[in-house]
Formats: sequence, structure tokens, C-alpha cells
Amino acid sequence: MEIDFKKYNDGLVPAIIQDTLTSKVLMLGYMNEEAFLKTNQSKQVTFFSRSKQRLWTKGEESGNFLNLVSIAVDCDNDALLIKVNPTGPVCHKGTDTCWKAENVSSFGFFSELESIIQNRKDNSENEDSYIASLFRKGINKIAQKVGEEAIEVVIEAKDCNDDLFLNESADLLFHYLILLRAKGFTLNDVERILRKRHISK
Repeated sequence: MEIDFKKYNDGLVPAIIQDTLTSKVLMLGYMNEEAFLKTNQSKQVTFFSRSKQRLWTKGEESGNFLNLVSIAVDCDNDALLIKVNPTGPVCHKGTDTCWKAENVSSFGFFSELESIIQNRKDNSENEDSYIASLFRKGINKIAQKVGEEAIEVVIEAKDCNDDLFLNESADLLFHYLILLRAKGFTLNDVERILRKRHISK
């Protein structure tokens, strides 16, 4: 790996820190060649602190270390993307990230859909909302819908109509997200269990 530390007058290259599991950007730091070498040797991310004017291993005081997973250099060899497993909040102000974002996985449109479902749950009196009507009917009705959609998926899986199969799959996922929220959970809770199972094997 070639890194152009000499490109900058101070010999420091920016290092973007990203959680390897959630893909959330956690912080931005700077490394000189010595910090880079120490990071690779110790497997804990070490920066050059511009305020302290010395090497600084993230977590040396707080215990919230950044355990190294991988390092990639960009196309100009002058910036780093470092993937880590953090052991606690990353920001010195106690937040998960330096942008005050919660360090949880994002599931694209599914996460957006979860937010919509939560909004409908919070406003279940809305008579124009199908989701709100399910919340008004209660957990038994929601669970029943998941069961019905699961049966439809199984039926369509045995046939050769891919369009029907995918549409029934979408219906199943949609109603399952509603059931999760009705029980007070999210996809992140399910993901956490699956990751534990994966790690234990």
C-alpha cells in the first residue's frame, strides 16, 4: 500500500473511520507515517493529534478503542478509509459518532418504511391509513396478516410466476415490519441476533 504522506506539508493524511458492521462514518482523524505503522502493528487505530502534537491512540484514556479491521487508500494515495469495530462511543462528547448520528445499521428503504410505520402507530387514529387501522385492531390481527402473507408466499413459490411471488414477498415483508414495530422491535434487533449467531459459529 502506497500512501503519499509527502503530499501535505505537515505529513498528515486524512483518515475516515467507518464502522465495519453498520457502515456508519464515525469520525475523521489524521495520520502520519508513524501513526499508520503503529495502527497496523497494534491493530488499534492511532492518529497524530494536531492539538497534542503527538501520537494518540483512540481510546487510550476513555477505553473506547477502534479495533482495526481494514485500511484502504484512495485513488490519489492521499486519503485513508479505515474500517473498525468500535468498543464504545467514538466522539469525545459521548455520542456514537462525531456527527451525533446513532451508530446503527441502515437498511435503505426498509429503514424509511420503518419510520413511516412508527408514525402511523403514533397516529393510529388516522382512519385513512391502512397501517394505522392494523394497529387499532391489535396484535392478533397483525400477526394473522403475517401468517396469511407467509402462506401466500409459499403458494407462489411453488408456481412459476415470478411477479406474483415477488409481490407476495413484498406483502410479507411489509406486514412483518408492522408486526416487529407492534412488538416494540426493529430490524436492528433482528440483525443483532443474526450477527451473534454468525459470530458464534
